Amino acid sequence: MAGKLYIVPTPVGNLDDMTPRAIAVLRDAHLVLAEDTRTSGVLMKHFGITTPMRSHHKFNEHDTLPALVEELQGGSIIALVTDAGTPAISDPGFLLVRECRRHDIEVETLPGATAFVPALVNSGLPCERFTFEGFLPQKKGRASRLESLAAEPRTMIFYESPMRLVKTLEQMAEVFGADREASVSREISKLHNTTHNGTLSELATYFKANAPRGEIVLVVEGKAPEATVKVDKYAKFKQKHINQLKNNE
Repeated sequence: MAGKLYIVPTPVGNLDDMTPRAIAVLRDAHLVLAEDTRTSGVLMKHFGITTPMRSHHKFNEHDTLPALVEELQGGSIIALVTDAGTPAISDPGFLLVRECRRHDIEVETLPGATAFVPALVNSGLPCERFTFEGFLPQKKGRASRLESLAAEPRTMIFYESPMRLVKTLEQMAEVFGADREASVSREISKLHNTTHNGTLSELATYFKANAPRGEIVLVVEGKAPEATVKVDKYAKFKQKHINQLKNNE
């Protein structure tokens, strides 16, 4: 009988955000795949979970896929976790899930922590429609990606490192417009979590003077629709009548 792959979200900062079901799945699994076994080891120890762990990260995931599929086909129950948040959201996980689907192996993703959701709601920007962009390219393709998003009408969400935040805000101010509203949330759910709102220009100035630390979520207002000029139907008719009179003179 084939096994099953569980995708298990873990807290992005506060260990109290771990769900009872996630703890139970990690305890009952035959194997836990962890992005960093040292980081996940702290979590496992905190909750008294002794399930064997194995490294599964972006540098080895291509090579380990065949063996993992074989284990799952043999009946193993495997849980995948990353350092924080939901696997496959700007973290390893997509390749393994895709391979399981290709081999008809059951996959179940537990609901749980994702950093961009609270950051989006905290921003005060429209959140009924949005686009999650993850990390921008660091070098090649960065400028073209920003240019392609300049006309995006939906709220945009980005992950960014504190070292590149000011540069990103300045580039966005240049491409999107300095007055575009934005929000920077850092250390979501942790002791020193903060959210700063303002225009892209204002935020760039603030973080130049106050170097950011920790995990960053940047939320940016979408482009406002072009203003439409309402035509006064009577004025239009009046002008047409005047033009006809002039032509008859």
